[in-house]
Amino acid sequence: MSSALTTSTATGTEAVEPAIVFDRVGVTYGNRRKSTVALADFNLRVAAGETVALLGPSGSGKSTALKALAGFVRPTSGTVRLAGRDVTNLSPAKRGIGVVVQSYALFPHMRVHDNVAFGLKAHHVPRNEIGTRVTEALEMVGMGSYAKRLPRELSGGQQQRVAIARALAIRPGVLLLDEPLAALDAQLRQSMLGELQQLRKALPDTAMLYVTHDQAEALALADRIAVMRDARLVDIDTAHNLWQQPATDFTASFLGGANLLPSTVKHVSGTAALVTVGEHTLRAEAPRPGVGRPDWAPDADAMLCVRPHTVRIVPLTERDALRGTVVTAVWKGAATRLHLSVPGIPVEFTADVPGHTELSAGDNVGVKFPDPAGVLIPPVIGNASAAADSEVRA
Repeated sequence: MSSALTTSTATGTEAVEPAIVFDRVGVTYGNRRKSTVALADFNLRVAAGETVALLGPSGSGKSTALKALAGFVRPTSGTVRLAGRDVTNLSPAKRGIGVVVQSYALFPHMRVHDNVAFGLKAHHVPRNEIGTRVTEALEMVGMGSYAKRLPRELSGGQQQRVAIARALAIRPGVLLLDEPLAALDAQLRQSMLGELQQLRKALPDTAMLYVTHDQAEALALADRIAVMRDARLVDIDTAHNLWQQPATDFTASFLGGANLLPSTVKHVSGTAALVTVGEHTLRAEAPRPGVGRPDWAPDADAMLCVRPHTVRIVPLTERDALRGTVVTAVWKGAATRLHLSVPGIPVEFTADVPGHTELSAGDNVGVKFPDPAGVLIPPVIGNASAAADSEVRA
């Protein structure tokens, strides 16, 4: 499959290159006797104006992918392209990419104006344009009145805004953000998250690659999420689809902390199924077969993905309630997470109850699953690159 996108025009069909293409990119550190695979067979394409989040735990390869795109590391295999141009071996300065990192990386001895102007000078922008473009970039991030301050005179959130302004000043077609909110406290993160959402709207033609381990950031900002694990791409889809119908057990548990209940398929009709979970029969969603998804045949093993917030705690006397026992109760402010055991269900699972509850370990409660209870996923994670294989064929 070609890496180019196609769009119809009044004169016919015109090929449009993706803004970003990773074609089977691999990065290995060390030598043959002792080497570490940091990124393996990575395929991804990002369209102009699209935001893709690379989501995964530490060591999953997401930052390595970003560094390979920025030119900070050289791939040991594969190709990196920007708008159709092979940049695999180009230096970072020749790629024209805006990069924002979590440490801000501002020059402490330079005032805000000069920090933002630095990249423009490096790109040999005419001197008479630099002032206008610095002002434009600072206004875009709400820092127009701070141009004469030094970085030490700014808060963490303000410093990050300046770092973003510096990246935007060169008017990049591609903007890379590597854990840009990780160094901020919780309140500032929420504020900056809203500002990044507004920034996306203000840059409709800029492709963004956003690296994070925070699922809330990925869900809030990304058009698509690429889930990474052990240096490989595990899943990629829209944020909505990955949340509603995760294709693997890892994605289901990492994105939203889903309960994964071992189950057996008894009957399937269209996208609806009856499954048994231990001694209990529940209704479930059965996504249609596709890449990484099996044909849900009767008696097939599956995992039932149930989101904790959908499990209800009810009086024991309520009709059809299952009798459960609280194993632990942890108050988290907006909700209390209960770990529960139910006779006839082979594993413990969690339920999120709004607010604070007086329930404690050993209490008996009524438990109700939603109808359908959840969505079926394969019982074990398959080939981690299965999702990637359909992503790019250059």
